[in-house]
Amino acid sequence: MTRGNRSVWVGFDLGGTKMLASAYDAQWNELGRRRRKTKGREGSESGIRRIISTIERLLEDSDLSIETIAGIGIGCPGPIDLDNGRILTTPNLGWDNVHVKSELSRHFDCSVVVLNDVDAGVYAEYRFGAAKEARCAVGVFPGTGIGGGCVYDGQILHGAGVSCMEIGHTRIASSNRVSGSPLSGTVESEASRLTIAAEACQAAHRGDAPYLLGKYGTDLADIRSGAIAEAIQNGDTVIRDIVVRACESIGYAVVNLIHLLAPDRIVLGGGLVEAMEELIVGTVTDTARQHVMDVYRDRFQIIAAQLGDDAGVMGAAAWARRELT
Repeated sequence: MTRGNRSVWVGFDLGGTKMLASAYDAQWNELGRRRRKTKGREGSESGIRRIISTIERLLEDSDLSIETIAGIGIGCPGPIDLDNGRILTTPNLGWDNVHVKSELSRHFDCSVVVLNDVDAGVYAEYRFGAAKEARCAVGVFPGTGIGGGCVYDGQILHGAGVSCMEIGHTRIASSNRVSGSPLSGTVESEASRLTIAAEACQAAHRGDAPYLLGKYGTDLADIRSGAIAEAIQNGDTVIRDIVVRACESIGYAVVNLIHLLAPDRIVLGGGLVEAMEELIVGTVTDTARQHVMDVYRDRFQIIAAQLGDDAGVMGAAAWARRELT
C-alpha cells in the first residue's frame, strides 16, 4: 500500500537502553536501520531530538527522503495516551507527559502513531513471528522492568484511549519489594532482570556464586543477561535457583493471564529469555501448567519470541500502517 508517492514505513523502538529505527517498503523488506544507545535518564527534550536525528540518519544512510515516508510508528515504554500520541510516564527513562506524536509529525510532515513498546513487539510476533495466526496472543517481556501486551483477534488490546496490559505492575506476592510503582510484591519487583541481577550480586558477595564473582564481580551494572547465563553454565547453582524463582513468579502471572484471557499463545521475549530460553520457557510453562485450572491446561502454548530486536520496530511500523491505511 502507498499514500500517493509515499511508500516507506518507519518503525522506531525507544527501549530502556537503546533506540532502533528501521525503514520498510510495502512488502516489509527492510530498507535500512539505525541504532544508538539512550543516555540513561536524559531529559525528554534531548531524547526527542535524538529520536529525530536517529530517523534522519536512517533516511540519509538508506538514501531515502522525507517525502517517501508514508507513516512512522514508535513504540515507547510505559503507559501511552493513544489519542494524542503522548507518553504519560516512563519510570526507567524519567519522561512524563511527552508529546511524541506532535513533535515527530511536525518535523517529518507525516502521520505518526505512538504505542507501547511491548504492544509493538507482541503485534510483530503476531503478524510475522512466534504468534502468527493466533486468535489471542499475550506477550510477557522481562527486562529492566516487565512489560506485557496482548493481540486479540488482530487488535492490540487497549483501554479507552490508553495503553494497558501493565502485567509487571500486578501483584503476585506478599513480599515488600517494590519496583517502578508504590505497590509491593509485583511481577516486576519479583522477577525483572534487575531483581535477578541484584540477588545475583548479593550471592556473589557472600561467596555463593564463585564463577560470577571471579568473572564479573559485584557491580550491578556488569551483571547482564549474558553474565547470568554464563554463571549458570559454569556451575553457579545458586544463580540458577534465583532465575528459577523469578520464572516461577512469571509463571504465576501467566496463570492470571490465562484465567482472564484464555490466550492460545503466550510469547516470552527480551534479552533475558534469549540468553536462557530453555530454562525460562520451561520453568514458566511448568509453573503455569501446574497451577492453571484444568479446563485451560491444554489450551495454551508458551514459546520464545522469534524476532529479537526487530520485533519492536517492525511491530510499530506494521501497526502504524494498519491504523493509517
